[in-house]
Amino acid sequence: MDNSKDVREFLMSRRSRITPAQAGLPAYGGTRRVAGLKREEVAMLAGVSTEYYARLERGNLRGVSDSVLDSLASTLQLDEAERAHLLDLARSAAPSTAAGTRQKRQGVSPSVERILTGMTGIPAYVRNSRMDILAANPLCFALYTGILGPGTLPLNLARFMFLDTRARDFFVEWETLADDLTAALRVEVGRHPHDRALNALIGDLATGSDEFPVRWARHNVRFHRSARKTLRCPLIGEIELTGDALELPGQDLTLIAYTAEPGSHAQEQLDFLTSWSISQAGPQRAAAVDPVPNRDQPS
Repeated sequence: MDNSKDVREFLMSRRSRITPAQAGLPAYGGTRRVAGLKREEVAMLAGVSTEYYARLERGNLRGVSDSVLDSLASTLQLDEAERAHLLDLARSAAPSTAAGTRQKRQGVSPSVERILTGMTGIPAYVRNSRMDILAANPLCFALYTGILGPGTLPLNLARFMFLDTRARDFFVEWETLADDLTAALRVEVGRHPHDRALNALIGDLATGSDEFPVRWARHNVRFHRSARKTLRCPLIGEIELTGDALELPGQDLTLIAYTAEPGSHAQEQLDFLTSWSISQAGPQRAAAVDPVPNRDQPS
């Protein structure tokens, strides 16, 4: 998969948002024909020739040194996620990565399952980089009542966000979360442009949603680390939680844990949901042990 189109559109979108004043250039009279910086201005600030920068913006990052990439990132005032994305794009453009394949990992390890189960007061789930929820604890199932359950796994968050009409009701700040999720997917495509399953997901979202292509075309990237979210749970109503993403090294998995401020109304709601979840687990365990409790005893 050639990533030159992604490179070209990413660089152009970052260049167009930087004004000469923001770049420290003197103001000139007259009307500028381009939004943001001109190519020659970016080249001058980055310390490369205009012809060389034009080659980069055409999508050719092969053989570009780290020093040039760093200078370019500084000129375009890229943040941490954008700098990492630029490096990923350059790395993916190298010939040695063109035939690379991504190793598939199967499920969640028993030890991680035990960690989830032990988090009794914190809703938590484990997802992969394609946004597939692979495992969750009972409190998370309760929080996602009607959406997530043992029988619905794996559930892809991106497909739910953009292709399931329930998402707008469940995620109260749907617009913001949709922006963030799209930006996180951009990061993954930059890291793994040859991942067939990931590219198939992007294709499904692009053809099945009117909202996704608009966001995808912005080429925004973001690390998913911590965010406040308001969810609308059928059992407790709207609840505001902080979701933290904890990477599981060597497994290509991320654990997402939701917490509430101590003493807050949200914590009271979580406490209630925890009690409800525990009360539901008792009958379920009993049914699993004795699915036919009233069977006749032999005489």
